[in-house]
This record gives sequence, C-alpha cells and structure tokens, in this order.
Amino acid sequence: MRTGVIAKKVGMTRLFQEDGRHVPVTVLALENCQVVSHRTADRDGYVALQVGSGEAKQKNVAKPQREAFAKAEVGLKMKVAEFRLENEDGLMPVGSTISAEHFVAGQKVDITGHTQGKGFAGAMKRWGFGGLRATHGVSLSHRSHGSTGNRQDPGRVFKNKKMAGHMGDRQRTQQNLEIVRTDADRGLLFVKGSVPGSKNGWLLVRDAVKLPMPESAPFPGAILEKKNSAPQHEEADAGLVESAAEHEVHEQVDAEHQEQLLKEQQAGAGDDVTPAAGEENTTDGSADKATDGENKES
Repeated sequence: MRTGVIAKKVGMTRLFQEDGRHVPVTVLALENCQVVSHRTADRDGYVALQVGSGEAKQKNVAKPQREAFAKAEVGLKMKVAEFRLENEDGLMPVGSTISAEHFVAGQKVDITGHTQGKGFAGAMKRWGFGGLRATHGVSLSHRSHGSTGNRQDPGRVFKNKKMAGHMGDRQRTQQNLEIVRTDADRGLLFVKGSVPGSKNGWLLVRDAVKLPMPESAPFPGAILEKKNSAPQHEEADAGLVESAAEHEVHEQVDAEHQEQLLKEQQAGAGDDVTPAAGEENTTDGSADKATDGENKES
C-alpha cells in the first residue's frame, strides 16, 4: 500500500487520441505536495504518512502547526491529510515533494472530495418528491413536502425524515477513475471523467482499493527532483492521450457480416460491366441515345 496525494481541482478539458477520438478529463494540480511527518507503530500505534499541500498565510496557521512545519523544514501548508500504510516500507523521507509521476497512465485511482453545496433546498429538489396537486384543494403550497408526522402517538417527527434542508457539501469518494496522463513539470494529473467537488476544491487521490496496483507504479513513491538532476523522460504530445490509457474500439459487425451487407446494398445496382436491373447491356452508349431519340420522335 502506497501513500496518496492532495490535489486541487482545476477544471475539465479533453485530450485527443491518435485516431481523433477525444477523452473528457478533469485536471488536478499538485501544489507543492510534501511529506510533513511520519506516524510509526512504536510511537503512535499505527503507520501513516502525513502530507501537506498548498501555501497558507502565517496568520491563518496556529502556532503549534507552524512549529511542526518548521521542524519538518517545509512551508506553511493549507491542507494536511494522513494516509494509512501497511508497514514502514511505504514511508517517504520527511520534506520530500511528491511528483505527479507517483501515478502512471492507465492506472485506476479513488478520489475523495466534498460535493458541490446547493444551500437550503426544498423537498422536491433535495429528495425528488412529486409535490402536491396543481388543481382544486391546494393553495400556494404546490411544492411542499406534505405531512411530516403521525397522530398523538408518537406525537413527534421521526429522525431522518426526508424534509427540506441543507443539500450537498457531503464527503464522497469516486472509485476506479482512470489516470489518462501525468505532467511532472507542471504537477498535473489528467483523470478520465468527473470528480466530486467544485473548482479549487481539495481532493485526496489514492490507489484503487478494488483493483491491483500496476507494476510500473513507483514504490514507495515518486519524489520530485530538480530539473538539472532529474532524468529526461518522454512525454505525450500536447493534447494527446498516452498509449497506456488509449481505449480500443471494438467493431460490433465482423468482416463477413460487413461483406454480406455490402452485397445486399449493391444488389440491383449497375456498374461499367454489369447492367442494372431492367436494363440491357450495351458496349456503346451512343446506341442507347439513338434509340431514345427515335422513341421521342415517334
């Protein structure tokens, strides 16, 4: 089990494959995602890695947190999260910056975030109620949720009753999303499909728990190095999907069926050699024209 990363949702775009088909992707940015501290079994009773991302102002960070960041020799972080590990083999050095190459193209990940808040919503929008009748007997309350309680017994409204209230802004996890492309220089992850949350929202990206981790994924993780010391690696062209994340197109009609359909479509149609249905085969088109002229004169 590896550690995850903290990413910020930038927005959505699309990437093109070699054959021209496009893949809708969500762009996630790793804003200086660094390892802040370790959690060990001897000291804390469990093994985990604390990761911080973003830049926070000094006035918005408490003094104990500022001292913890100073001890780790990292900047003030806006978002901090812990990722559980199986053992201490998955720990990364404190202060190291996690690269976007921590994930590989074609890998499945689980992304956790808070959904978009909708504010105070009525019962019809929040729960999909049908509303009241729009004819006789209802006045100015067509979108109300109706009765909420019973009789004198129990004399109250049960808990978890579907009523109007705060909608959205709930923590949700989207599983088995595919990494289409990674950009280590700019710290970007391109994920196929949509992820929970609005723009500029913080997300936790982990390896998929329901699928095996690919063999090409680095363990315990990929550390971002300086440009002059980092090895040169090949990247996909701008706007193109990496080969590991390309999706094959399976033809629904096989070759034999296609040939049979083609013969049926051309049945009765003439060409240079075979005449069409109801026409005579002539080597010279002038004879047909002459006969047509005689018919017209007669």
